[in-house]
Amino acid sequence: MFERFSSGYYLGRLYVEPYDGTTAAIHSDEHERLNEYLYATGEGVERLDTPLVMKLDCSHFPVLGNEGVPTGTLAVPYELAEVCSLPDDRHVLLADATRARELLRYAGYDFDDTGVKT
Repeated sequence: MFERFSSGYYLGRLYVEPYDGTTAAIHSDEHERLNEYLYATGEGVERLDTPLVMKLDCSHFPVLGNEGVPTGTLAVPYELAEVCSLPDDRHVLLADATRARELLRYAGYDFDDTGVKT
């Protein structure tokens, strides 16, 4: 779904549509799979529900898992959808672990040494 694009991002294509949620979301299974691929270290028990960080146009935002979102779809809150002329099939950037951690800290998330929100 996503391929390495640069030193800090992966590039993928998703159908992006507005929804009533307050935080962007992808299907829970996809979220868990991407979390494991990008953020897990393979050491011990790790949480796989850490928010992913995606970029659409010029906006970065956290992305959570949601069973109600169809696979292959990124559901974004209506205020973001209005700016991005959605729904549409779009290229989406996905931050790697280092970049995501940095961006989430800027957004007010507080992580301990394991990368889990505290």
